[in-house]
Amino acid sequence: MKRFKVKNILLFSLLTISMLFAGFVPTGSRAPEFKLKRIVIDAGHGGKDPGTVGNISREKDVALKVALQVGKYVEELLPGVEVIYTRKTDVFIDLKERPNIANRNKADLFISIHCNAATNKAAYGTETFVMGTKNFEANFDIVKRENSVILLEDNYEENYEGFDPKSPESYMMFNLMQKAFLSNSISLAAKVESDFVTRVNRSSRGVKQAPFYVLWTTSMPSVLIELGFLSHPSEERFLNSKDGQTYLSSAIFRSIKAYKEEIEEL
Repeated sequence: MKRFKVKNILLFSLLTISMLFAGFVPTGSRAPEFKLKRIVIDAGHGGKDPGTVGNISREKDVALKVALQVGKYVEELLPGVEVIYTRKTDVFIDLKERPNIANRNKADLFISIHCNAATNKAAYGTETFVMGTKNFEANFDIVKRENSVILLEDNYEENYEGFDPKSPESYMMFNLMQKAFLSNSISLAAKVESDFVTRVNRSSRGVKQAPFYVLWTTSMPSVLIELGFLSHPSEERFLNSKDGQTYLSSAIFRSIKAYKEEIEEL
């Protein structure tokens, strides 16, 4: 755990310095116009990791179908924007590798798609998360569940250097990352939740902050979308219907399009 903290303190310092220098523009010059060129779409779970399981479906399958459909809309309707998928089939991808794919490809946006679950079968609705520790205790159950995929990986103790997804102490350093991208992440998340309500007639649980590992180390605006609860019978049926997946995918695409237009106008 000590090694984990020390290494990440150094990493945060280097990132802070690099961002300061990256933001420096010499007098008389103009910063280059920003364009949203590349998006990484991450279908949560996969392979030996089914994610949460409902009565008729598995999270990994619903997430993949929606992720592929969102990507198809972007490819067809946003020319010039490249889509990269963390997975396009039912395969297991290490949690650490998902943000690494976005970082290696210098993506401008990272979107991770999931389904929710709760012991309370009455819980329902969409919610979109950005990286942060606000109201951490209230969201700790879902954070543990999504991050615990680490325990399925080979050599996870070495790869994650003492990080324990079930220990609150392991999350102490998380709020130091992603602050440079928080505003843009919240902007996209708010658009997603708004479109879910206005275009798909879903119940929104709002935009929230949580220390998901998959959002922690991305070097671009990032969101994690929970499409709904597989533990809620009627919501699970909607999430597994062709119409439901089409409506949700369309809403996410429209949010990406609106976000692109917003940031490119700045």
